[in-house]
Amino acid sequence: MKILYVTPRYHPHIGGVEYVVKAIAERLAKLGHEIIVLAGEPNSKQVKEEIINRVKVIRWPTWTWKDAYHVPKKRSKLEFMLKKLLKDVDVVHVHSAHAVIPVYVGIKAKEFNPSTKLIFTPHYHAHGHTLIRELAWRTLWQKYVKKIIRYANKIHAVSIVEAERLVKQYPEVKDKLVIIPNGVNEDVFQYKWKGQNSDYIIYAGRVEKYKRLEVAMDIAKELELNLFIVGEGPYKKKLMNYAEKCYQHRVKFMKYQPRKKYLELLANAKYAINLSELEAFSIFIAEALALGVPAIVSKTILRIFKTSAKPIANNIWLINKANIRTWNEVTLRCLRIYKCS
Repeated sequence: MKILYVTPRYHPHIGGVEYVVKAIAERLAKLGHEIIVLAGEPNSKQVKEEIINRVKVIRWPTWTWKDAYHVPKKRSKLEFMLKKLLKDVDVVHVHSAHAVIPVYVGIKAKEFNPSTKLIFTPHYHAHGHTLIRELAWRTLWQKYVKKIIRYANKIHAVSIVEAERLVKQYPEVKDKLVIIPNGVNEDVFQYKWKGQNSDYIIYAGRVEKYKRLEVAMDIAKELELNLFIVGEGPYKKKLMNYAEKCYQHRVKFMKYQPRKKYLELLANAKYAINLSELEAFSIFIAEALALGVPAIVSKTILRIFKTSAKPIANNIWLINKANIRTWNEVTLRCLRIYKCS
């Protein structure tokens, strides 16, 4: 089977969507499928192609602002290339409703070749995360998302929470909707929680305002624990200023860590924390639970993992375990969708 994935960016860029696409694409390539990833490449002037772990990656120049929008440049050239690819591609799988390049390519793929099998994974938050993005979302972008939803053969949600958001805003998805939660890398199970007596809580991921990391600092302060924030994002500078004022010397900001170092930090934490109410899924919390780290989470994330919990504050919960799948399991479930669509 020949599968084209479309994503706002791709490895070595770091982010949730990038991680998901890489995990599935590489596993399918190992199974013998021909995999192409068409990914936006911020600030690039030229189209670049390379092979990474048997996956052909086409990096397309995009315009971005604060890691958002991902608007493709050279659109006539992009359409010409897409028409050629569609001649022998079996499935086009588009990831992210919150970036231009995947939605644009998904719509064009179906318009150029109506028989194309189109799978759409929105990673749907239902909002923009700044005032400008929210205005753009409500005044312009929703109609394009509605269009790709209409064109898609299947809509893949990664949690019941995301599925409910989609059905609420786009009732027509009901007959196309399939829920397959994200997975974790198998290397997670080589680690076990050792942080029972640790002095820190850890968060890892994008540093965005909607992640509610100020509240995470307040929780850490209440528990008299340090807070490690591992990641990058447009809200980092403001968050560092807040930490300096409100929890001085007890918040440690770290860049994204090598995989082994990250898993060691996670295994040695007293708690993992993610208080965002706008997640479609949280791979970070899934990894924490897979290796046994208790997690402090929002009501939204509690519902994503559908597990028992202990309330520790207003709409903040402590969870200890959940049913976590590996990426190998998730990949096989995705493959069944491709064959049946």
